[in-house]
Amino acid sequence: MSSGVHAALVPGGVIGNGRYRLLAKSGADDRSNAELWRARDGQLNRDVALTVLLGDLADGAAAARARRTVERAMHAASFTHPGVSRVIDVLTPGTGVRPDEGILGMVVAEWTQGTDLMDLIAEGPLPAGAATRLLEPLGAAIEGAHHAGLVLGADHPQRIRVTSDGRLRLAFPGPRPDAIARDDVKGLGAILYLLLTGRWALPGGPDGVPAAPTGPDGTVVAPNALHPYLPHELSSVAVRSLEDTSVGGIRTSAAILQVLDQIAAEEAETSLIPAVSRREDDDDAVVWTTQRPVNDKQQKKKLWISVGVLAAATLAVIVWLSVQIVGFFSDEPSKGGGPTVVINQPGSNGQTAPPPTPAGPVQPAAIGVYDVTNQPDNQNQASRAADNNANTFWRTDNYFQPFPALKPGIGLMGSFAEPVRLASVTITSPSKGTKVEIRVASSLDAPLEETKIIGVAELSDGQTQIQLNEHEPTSHVLIWITQLSNTGAGKNQTEIREILYTRAQ
Repeated sequence: MSSGVHAALVPGGVIGNGRYRLLAKSGADDRSNAELWRARDGQLNRDVALTVLLGDLADGAAAARARRTVERAMHAASFTHPGVSRVIDVLTPGTGVRPDEGILGMVVAEWTQGTDLMDLIAEGPLPAGAATRLLEPLGAAIEGAHHAGLVLGADHPQRIRVTSDGRLRLAFPGPRPDAIARDDVKGLGAILYLLLTGRWALPGGPDGVPAAPTGPDGTVVAPNALHPYLPHELSSVAVRSLEDTSVGGIRTSAAILQVLDQIAAEEAETSLIPAVSRREDDDDAVVWTTQRPVNDKQQKKKLWISVGVLAAATLAVIVWLSVQIVGFFSDEPSKGGGPTVVINQPGSNGQTAPPPTPAGPVQPAAIGVYDVTNQPDNQNQASRAADNNANTFWRTDNYFQPFPALKPGIGLMGSFAEPVRLASVTITSPSKGTKVEIRVASSLDAPLEETKIIGVAELSDGQTQIQLNEHEPTSHVLIWITQLSNTGAGKNQTEIREILYTRAQ
């Protein structure tokens, strides 16, 4: 790039054949060698958003990449949505850009009033509800664009602005030449992660924004590991949208929107008492009066009804909060317990197979949570499921939506000191309706598709004994939960008090 171009790309500089005067730089996307500017259109006398693609015209590869970005932005000009700034024009060398400016292309979009996303998070992470409301319009825009066969390029935080009415908007369109729809989904997850944690979870983030922490396996640490008060569903969808794995990864914006809608609905249900609005003329309102009050019986009746409704709503909130606190934080297991239900497994011919002869219980050497999304539920409580004490328990997280909306399932992997062939597994649980598969695995971290099902069951309230098919001795037995118990009100959760493994002769 020539020194003249450097001189022009400053506030007050003029580019685009003298049409656009630069007002303020909003950021830079180094992956595309692009600068993002607020500028003034001298011909139409309005502010615009410029995505300026820089480079040397003699560099054929760079010029081709810039040309591809401009073409994709031009194709997206026909797509209109409140979550995306409308593309007004695209410029290339010779068609709006002087060849000697060192600019390989420009995308001109309408200016988005509001504030930069980076300014919003500068004061710290946002509450879950606020993050959800901000993100939904951008997610809807991405979903609509993908249905139209378009890629938006919403994978860099400095391309996003917050509108004056509180919505995230792609303010600087112009996808990278090699960007695909999956990159938009990753970008949506990374923006959610940024809102919840103040950290950026994709490569090529802006300077000054800390990168998201990663675990020993290289995966991004879940937001609720940094801020435990965050809802599990929201935390899970943020990290799973970043994963490229075929099992557990979220690959569409529709799946993200589904969780955002659920979080918003849950928040609306608990917001029973609205805030008191304040009129602009309240400062001038009459507070005291010497007039005697009018004895209006109808008005008094309405007042008492309103007080009664408010009291009932307040009581409902208190009761609901009490139930939630007890349900989530009490170490007491759920009450219940019925007779033992015995489930026989059919043989290979479809007939009920004769059960193997039991030879007594066998204790696993260890038991842990098995989770293909690398977000195990209550890992530190897993041992309680096989401690010979039915008063302790392991419990899954509470999920607003049933599997496989956020993950295909979750399980407990029991490991034995030596290979064992089991006759049955007995599960004590109050979570009626939970569906489980008993699987044998070659190792602790064996992929789910490489495990073998030797029994299936639907748990009753109490003890459920699952008699198993014949199988080779194994050191690893997985109890894989495919359906959680649903207690209503968006609560899908399973509690396991005790697991009894019985050896076969």
